[in-house]
Amino acid sequence: MTDENRESQAGIPEGLRARKRAATRAAIEQAAIDLALEHGYDNVTVDMICAASMVSPRTFFNYFGSKEGLAKGLIPAAISDADAETFLAESSDDVLGSLAQRMANALLGGADGGSWLEERMRLFRGSPELGDKWMEWVAAQEQLLIDLVLARFAANGRSEAETPDLVDEARMLVSLALGVLRFAVQQQQQLGAGAPPIDVAVRHATELIGRIAQAQP
Repeated sequence: MTDENRESQAGIPEGLRARKRAATRAAIEQAAIDLALEHGYDNVTVDMICAASMVSPRTFFNYFGSKEGLAKGLIPAAISDADAETFLAESSDDVLGSLAQRMANALLGGADGGSWLEERMRLFRGSPELGDKWMEWVAAQEQLLIDLVLARFAANGRSEAETPDLVDEARMLVSLALGVLRFAVQQQQQLGAGAPPIDVAVRHATELIGRIAQAQP
């Protein structure tokens, strides 16, 4: 009998079970990250992760299936489904600001000011086993975001027939949005406790880009 079945038979409400599963999953992932940053991902075993997160191997395999499955679970989404829907529904001309804010919600929305993402970047870049997965993630996420921006353009009545370089514009917007997030993370790290909320930092960065663009001849 699985842990989930035992919980169900014990009469625990579904909402509480979902929160408990999410907390257990997060604890396992954080233990894996801490161990990998200390010892190197390739040197970390499932038994080490289970001991650090205080779960049984059976629980680990119920959640991730394998160490490979855990690695995939550590890769964040550049934008959530809910934020993507919000982005597409917005009609503002400030596509860059809107995209950057939606991405910040997914990647930097926690109170840690971006350390959640930064430690994952360190983990994937520092492991030969995970390096290729990180590059695949970057390429896949960039294409996803480009397609999302093009869908936003289409919803606003813009097409390649009228703007032949519309795809290039979408690519540039995604590149700028990624730059905005890097700037916001750096600001959070430099200012520490005195850093502004992440949404304010993102708004400031997009305003700077607008100012710079307007100043160009």
